[in-house]
Amino acid sequence: MTGGGLLVAGTTSDAGKSVVTAGICRWLVRQGVKVAPFKAQNMSLNSFVTREGAEIGRAQAMQAQACRVEPTALMNPVLLKPGGEQSSQVVLLGKPVGELSARGFFGGSGGSSPGKRLHGGRQEQLLGTVLDCLAELRGTYDAVICEGAGSPAEINLRRTDIVNMGIARNAGLPVLVVGDIDRGGVFASFFGTVALLSPEDQALVAGFLVNKFRGDVSLLEPGLDMLHGLTGRHTYGVLPFQHGLGIDEEDGLRVSLRGTVRESNVAPPVGEDVLRVAVCAVPLMSNFTDVDALAAEPGVVVRFVDRPEELADADLVVIPGTRGTVRALEWLRERGLAKALKRRVAEGRPVLGICGGFQVLGEHIEDDVESRRGHVEGLGVLPVRVRFAREKTLTRPVGEALGEQVAGYEIHHGVAEIHGGEPFLDGCRVGQTWGTHWHGSLESDGFRRAFLREVAAAAGRRFVPAPDTSFAALREEQLDRLGDLIEQHADTDALWRLIESGAPQGLPFIPPGAPA
Repeated sequence: MTGGGLLVAGTTSDAGKSVVTAGICRWLVRQGVKVAPFKAQNMSLNSFVTREGAEIGRAQAMQAQACRVEPTALMNPVLLKPGGEQSSQVVLLGKPVGELSARGFFGGSGGSSPGKRLHGGRQEQLLGTVLDCLAELRGTYDAVICEGAGSPAEINLRRTDIVNMGIARNAGLPVLVVGDIDRGGVFASFFGTVALLSPEDQALVAGFLVNKFRGDVSLLEPGLDMLHGLTGRHTYGVLPFQHGLGIDEEDGLRVSLRGTVRESNVAPPVGEDVLRVAVCAVPLMSNFTDVDALAAEPGVVVRFVDRPEELADADLVVIPGTRGTVRALEWLRERGLAKALKRRVAEGRPVLGICGGFQVLGEHIEDDVESRRGHVEGLGVLPVRVRFAREKTLTRPVGEALGEQVAGYEIHHGVAEIHGGEPFLDGCRVGQTWGTHWHGSLESDGFRRAFLREVAAAAGRRFVPAPDTSFAALREEQLDRLGDLIEQHADTDALWRLIESGAPQGLPFIPPGAPA
């Protein structure tokens, strides 16, 4: 196999495209196939920095891990980072190139320099760049498993589409449509998705994959047979519902404010107490995956909060990253959380600020870049002054803290001037208040255990970190479970033929097709 490919599309957002793509990647690499992930365009506030200093979506970084390869900017050439309801920062080949409104990006006027000059207000103008990246990957790897976005039947966006059928048509990729049966209506969603596509697009839709099925598959089979009779397309597998199989999420705006980070089975606490972590669910929350390493620790309970009373019983409060630091400050004050945080600090109770969360803990912010609000007073609990630079910092630092080696990654416009406190990674610490720009630092096992011991001591909890929790090993185990799902519940022989040879010939057209 050389240069084979497949596009994993979905009937909706959150149908399971990311996990299915990762699962197919892990299944293929275990078969000895040299494989890479690809998503032409991603909209996400959860991003990652590659070794060459490029910013891409975290889902693609995890899919690269499923492939056992290093992530690169080629795997996610266009990343949109929402800055509100109407605009996003456009990251092209790993570097920010400007802000654009939704109208400016998908078609029509709108945008600001330099993004408007570069894109001309047209998403479709990026198609050449996207196709070049995909072609380079296909020339290097045996197979490239592409992930779509939203639904391929978003007929209002089809003309400028570069991530679903637009990329499939131009690259000749077969398309597998994933549907989440746990939501209900999966048969109508499968049929309707195909029936709203043009004849040329329909010719590439090879079939379907059912995700999150609960119960006896034999009860589903009559429906699958009828779906085949109606569409002429096979169902390539029925994946059972399993807890704890999500990979790094794309959209921080959808995270449950009162749910757990992961619905996975975690061992019981090692010590006598649990440790309660409250994460402030700030607007435009980015890289909330930073707390996943805490949630993976036996005896650590993580929840997202948006009310000051929810901080009362927390042993540690985390203020995560955000794409809107000034907006997050306003939100903390509006909700009464700012006062509750300052009270915690005065009482010597642990608070950790990460990236934007670190910036809000400082004395003041000069922002003529992100919010363009100029001088804004911070919470004033860390001796830090922040100035927003137009150039974004994108690095993969390593260092030492609490006597342990630490690795992380930085994604920020804010430059911190620190004039006091104890050094802590690139930031500082005053008493039990900690601040750093480093994302991912808690994934370093030794450092995480040392940090939790400090938190437990300050909180007066008889909590003991597990001595053998390996976050990297847990991630590998999770990816292997995704590979097992594909291997055990999908028609892998048929998938292999799709990837190698493309969509079957002679697939029937399902009326009415796309509107003219």
